[in-house]
Amino acid sequence: MLEVFEYNYKPQAAIAPWEAEAITRGSPTTLDIGLTRNPDPSLIPSTDTLLQLSGPRRILALEDGELYVVEARTESGYYKLVPVSPGAPPTLEINGIHMHRVKDTDPLRDTLSKVRAARIGRGHRVLDVCTGLGYTAIASARRGASLVHTVEVDEYVLWIAERNPWSRGLGDPRITIILGDAVEVLGELPLEFYDRIIHDPPRLTPSTGDLYSQNFYQLLYKLLKPGGILFHYTGEPGRIRGLNVPGSVASRLRRAGFEVIGYDDRALGVVARKPK
Repeated sequence: MLEVFEYNYKPQAAIAPWEAEAITRGSPTTLDIGLTRNPDPSLIPSTDTLLQLSGPRRILALEDGELYVVEARTESGYYKLVPVSPGAPPTLEINGIHMHRVKDTDPLRDTLSKVRAARIGRGHRVLDVCTGLGYTAIASARRGASLVHTVEVDEYVLWIAERNPWSRGLGDPRITIILGDAVEVLGELPLEFYDRIIHDPPRLTPSTGDLYSQNFYQLLYKLLKPGGILFHYTGEPGRIRGLNVPGSVASRLRRAGFEVIGYDDRALGVVARKPK
């Protein structure tokens, strides 16, 4: 039985460091990391409170009259919403590791490169594996996808997303968030249902190996329609040590039955097609 997560944006305000600085100077600013041009002045917190909580790598949320740092410390790790730059969405950081590329780019441009690589267009049914902050699912819907099923295993990741203004698009009725282990979830989804799949896993480690396994790629193949496109983000891990993760991913995709189109240098991932 699939568990659907109902996204609900929580704060009345979310404040990036540059917004906090503008408030302390008495300058006009936004209160949702740059998304809304005309904020409600009644939501502006006191300068004293901002000075106590704000910092260069902190985003603050105002919820039910309480101002707090958007972070979660749990037994499984440390989750934090981290600002990038004015005009750009924040990234998610888990145990000190960014979940988006931020060097020479930003999370929005990173997301758009992936959606373009997957060739998502109007009317497509999209499977997005590893929701994160939801940017890929949101961008897919905005490019005209008729529905997006997005899978996330970690409730704390979604807790952060519910406090990120740039994730509010997850409330789009075309987007369904499925909470659960991707290997188990994919086994319950309808075969040959999706026109496009974006697989955007965390970097390859012993704990994420199932998301790079031959069995997992077989599941992706079965879910994709003939002629459908898969984009698999790999990044460039191991390049300095001489490893070739994209090459090994491409090899396993071929064994699963995919035609590998190539490696997308902008999106940093492998593009493949299911033969018709």
